[in-house]
Amino acid sequence: MTNISSSIKPLKILFISDVYFPRINGVSTSINTFVRQMQSLGHEVHLIAPDYEIATADEAKNSEANNNNDWIRRIPARSIYFDPEDKLMKYGEAMKLLPELEKEKYDIIHVHTPFVAHYLGLKLASALNIPCIETYHTFFEDYLHHYLPWVPKSLARCMARMISKRQCNAVNAIVAPSQPMLDVLRGYGVKVPAEVIPTGLQEHSFKEADGQAFRLKYGIALDRPMLLYVGRVAFEKNIHFLLEMTKILIEKRPDVLLVVTGEGPAEVSLHKLAKTLGLENNIKFIGYLDRSTELNACYESADIFVFASKSETQGLVLLEAMAQGTPVVAIAELGTASILIEGKGALIANDNTLEFAERVHQLLIYPEQRFELGRRAKAYALEKWTAKLQAERMISFYTALTYRQSSAEQVMQVQRQMSSQQVSM
Repeated sequence: MTNISSSIKPLKILFISDVYFPRINGVSTSINTFVRQMQSLGHEVHLIAPDYEIATADEAKNSEANNNNDWIRRIPARSIYFDPEDKLMKYGEAMKLLPELEKEKYDIIHVHTPFVAHYLGLKLASALNIPCIETYHTFFEDYLHHYLPWVPKSLARCMARMISKRQCNAVNAIVAPSQPMLDVLRGYGVKVPAEVIPTGLQEHSFKEADGQAFRLKYGIALDRPMLLYVGRVAFEKNIHFLLEMTKILIEKRPDVLLVVTGEGPAEVSLHKLAKTLGLENNIKFIGYLDRSTELNACYESADIFVFASKSETQGLVLLEAMAQGTPVVAIAELGTASILIEGKGALIANDNTLEFAERVHQLLIYPEQRFELGRRAKAYALEKWTAKLQAERMISFYTALTYRQSSAEQVMQVQRQMSSQQVSM
């Protein structure tokens, strides 16, 4: 594990990502969390991201706070026909920034996505003669086939593994949000230096919120047992499992309500499934919520946070729920296995709808156990998962990499001088 030193000098860091707010997902949240914390620690961070042609409150707030209207450089982007939520940066337009970026004297480039951002990061790092690292945020082996349905699943998985290996080995180092995700990458044949550094929770995730007011706003009875899912409504999130589990649960708790918060490409499919299962009175889809005004209250309003995704590289929403004292019932696979500990804010269920429903029912019929699990959840999140701790670890990793590259260059310079002297003798 990288040691954290209080004597680390301020760094100038360039983030590059194919996604950022207003596009809401885990990568955007992770970037924002690290930027805020690194800036508070005295480091300067800039971001290159697509232009969504929408001015965001987040961007304006950060710019005002840092007296710097250019901390985000928005690149003209084109739409992606199979994923209308996203945009693809124009590589040529981004490269026009090179003269300007050369003046900034960055210490390191940190790439957060494997599309245009990856190749742009490599090109810029080479031109600026600085290290390039990349965070592997998404488990593409379990993701790609959902968005390329015409490609056989086995072939899509093979493509994802091959591309991931090649891209990871092309950068100076890799950051994995969890140890299981890093183990997967090593299994692919990724050889470069790596560090496990998850995204932490910002202070506002722990602020008290009014769950009762949230329930009243959305017409949810205060005494109704409420289960909650927060996140992108995408096929790889395994939300259909939660609907099937709820169908089993209503045999014992006919009044239970599953609230699904978020948006995404699986919405139409899930609405159809809810109707097929007869869950119209037991499910509520409420779309995206503003992180700064409603999300904490949403977490606090729930009796239990439920999560069934098996492709998470970390699972930040689990920690956000815990920070509000909401106990979790979830499948612990890949990244979530590095967060969830039985009894420390969570009950872990196998990939079985009947067993999952039984674990949820256990907490619903024993409120004292539910309350105690929620208390432990908040304590666990506060002790282990603050954003400040993870940002300090990331800065320490950056410093080690920049020192390593600087040392290597000095050695090469000495070798060149010695070679030149021998030639002249």
